[in-house]
Amino acid sequence: MRRVRATAAPYLLALPAWIWFGVFFVVPIAAMASVSLTTGNILEGFQQTFSVSNYAAAIGQYHTQMIRSLVYGGVATVIMLLLAYPMAYWIAFKGGRRKSMYLFLLLLPFFVSFVLRTISWGFLLADDGILFGPLKSAGLLPQGFHVLATEFAVIGGLVYNFLPFMVLPIYVALERVDPRVIEAAYDLYASRWAAFRRVVLPLSLPGVFAGVLMTFVPATADPVNARVLGGTGTTMIGNIIQTEYMTNNDYPTASALSFTLMAVLLVGIFVYARSLGTENVLEAAAR
Repeated sequence: MRRVRATAAPYLLALPAWIWFGVFFVVPIAAMASVSLTTGNILEGFQQTFSVSNYAAAIGQYHTQMIRSLVYGGVATVIMLLLAYPMAYWIAFKGGRRKSMYLFLLLLPFFVSFVLRTISWGFLLADDGILFGPLKSAGLLPQGFHVLATEFAVIGGLVYNFLPFMVLPIYVALERVDPRVIEAAYDLYASRWAAFRRVVLPLSLPGVFAGVLMTFVPATADPVNARVLGGTGTTMIGNIIQTEYMTNNDYPTASALSFTLMAVLLVGIFVYARSLGTENVLEAAAR
């Protein structure tokens, strides 16, 4: 009896998490999959016809926004990685006793709502706002200069809002690097660049892997930055899905777009994991 209890204990402890996962993830995903295969409208009702034409129509109509979202998310992720890695490296190896304070300052903007932070950037980047208004009055910028409603504003907003999600995983990975390993590399006559490339960078790959996943997926599907900082030419697929659900009440199209985006992201994550070498990442994380 004790052996049975000992064997069942881990599963019983994990049972609440599995129930939560099933109720709030599996069931909604299954419901959305069912809706994506229906036909009809909000007035006459929707009928389950298992029609895949919704996917073809949605992709054919909104493939531009889908590609744009992937491009914006990819560019923002690369910029975040280039910014986050030096920040995380400096905090991990040069922060000293003030590491906690630096991390607190990094997370401080998160005490303000995501939407409010984005709207604040909209006021800051306005054509006659506190940043560009004085510069235009002084003749340092042409009167027609603007940043809002451009891809630069949208990508900049994505970078600003999701940057901490890239910094923190990389910092955790770098914090776990044993300084004695780096010293051993120097003892073997490795230069600073060689020690970083051969020792520090491979050991930090788990953090890079996690950071890219935590930023690329939400940045690609984000509807807020494109709506607040962008214009009609910068609409992302998240805006389309939101409009189809909330305004047009076209649930089959919105569900089909959601599943298509999910499938594209999963394929991209799989290719990224294979190219990075998930086995090496897991082995480095285990060490």
